[in-house]
Amino acid sequence: MESDMVMHNGGCHCRRVRWRVQAPSSVVAWNCNCSDCSMRGNTHFIVPSGMFELLGDSREFLSTYTFGTHTAKHTFCKFCGITSFYIPRSNPDGVAVTFRCVDAGTLTHVEIKHYDGRNWESSYKQTGIASCSQGTD
Repeated sequence: MESDMVMHNGGCHCRRVRWRVQAPSSVVAWNCNCSDCSMRGNTHFIVPSGMFELLGDSREFLSTYTFGTHTAKHTFCKFCGITSFYIPRSNPDGVAVTFRCVDAGTLTHVEIKHYDGRNWESSYKQTGIASCSQGTD
């Protein structure tokens, strides 16, 4: 999905965690049914880590949860509990941004694709999700 790159701002509910991310105005977001994402209702788009920046003192308000392979780093705000971004197992070189945590006004379109996190390995191979954290040089 081709789209102009824009700077998106966003963060958690209490606004203690704030970030900006450079990404297209039209994104592909992944609705995952793994045990963690399905409980949180997380739908996210993935960017290379160099396109994501935590702002101000946001880091001091984050906590991290891991499980299973401990590759994914599920970050959330210590105060409001919102996961506005995290490091996904599928793309440990990238950042998964919860599209609903992007401030209004810069996302023009969100295409939602299914990721079968309950059958992680086969979905990883079939979806091409690994390419989402690769630069577009």
